[in-house]
Amino acid sequence: MSASRSRFAQYIPIFFKGMAMGAADIVPGVSGGTIAFISGIYDRLIDAIAACTPDKLLWLTRGRVRETWQAVDGGFLLTLLAGILTSVFSLARLISYLLDNHPEPLWSFFFGLIVASVLLVGREIQRWNAASIAAFVVGTAFAYLVTVAVPIQLPVTMVTLFFGAAVAICAMILPGISGSFILLLLGLYAGVLEAVRNLDFALLGVFMLGCIGGLLSFARLLSWLLDYARNITLAFLAGLLLGSLNKVWPWKETVTWRQDSHGEMAPLIQSNVGPIQYEQLTGEPSHWLLGLALMALGVVLVMALERWGRRT
Repeated sequence: MSASRSRFAQYIPIFFKGMAMGAADIVPGVSGGTIAFISGIYDRLIDAIAACTPDKLLWLTRGRVRETWQAVDGGFLLTLLAGILTSVFSLARLISYLLDNHPEPLWSFFFGLIVASVLLVGREIQRWNAASIAAFVVGTAFAYLVTVAVPIQLPVTMVTLFFGAAVAICAMILPGISGSFILLLLGLYAGVLEAVRNLDFALLGVFMLGCIGGLLSFARLLSWLLDYARNITLAFLAGLLLGSLNKVWPWKETVTWRQDSHGEMAPLIQSNVGPIQYEQLTGEPSHWLLGLALMALGVVLVMALERWGRRT
């Protein structure tokens, strides 16, 4: 009985880490991969996904269910997924409300979270040399260019949805890049929401296949890189986090607008401004003191989460 309770207790932190990942994934521009990294489960997550190879299906057909479950770290993946889904369904309305009504404090919190994450990932790099510095610069530039890229409008077809899903899911497991933001850049975000609302199972099925294909193939590559080129890979990931700060800066000026799936106007291209300039442009209070406090809170929570991750 004690051994069973001990195993159950081990999965409780994983569930809550999954909830934190789900909360981050709800916010466009914030990646659940960031939460996975700072909570100490990133390597385990990538290895578990990479282990889901086609030969595991053969194992299942031959009745090797328990061996397959252990090989893919099934308990970990299932618990993490349960936490993510719980968070998505329970916090989606709250996060959406905060994004619509209190965006500056929310973005301030995530800004602090990502700043601290850059420091933590950088601390994991054992040796800085020309290669790791180059990887850091490339990662920073890549993430920054993604955040300022002008969205395109791809047609919503089976082919574009499949490859769009594959790219978006890869971005989702990378710290610093949001999968939903990639879909928005490709012009597929509204189409996916429309398919969900209309229960278009054909399009949703293709989208899911793209997600599965992209996730399994990219996770294997990322797992190999973390095993054999860890310093360079971590430097690149730290750069991604740093470059993504451009997206989560709290105070912005909307340059162009788009029509969302509900027919309402939503910001499309935005530029960063200071709190004082924000007040002058919008006539709204910037709440910069609250923003600074929430940035500091984000940093403190990341440090606490990282220490908790090491202990668990």
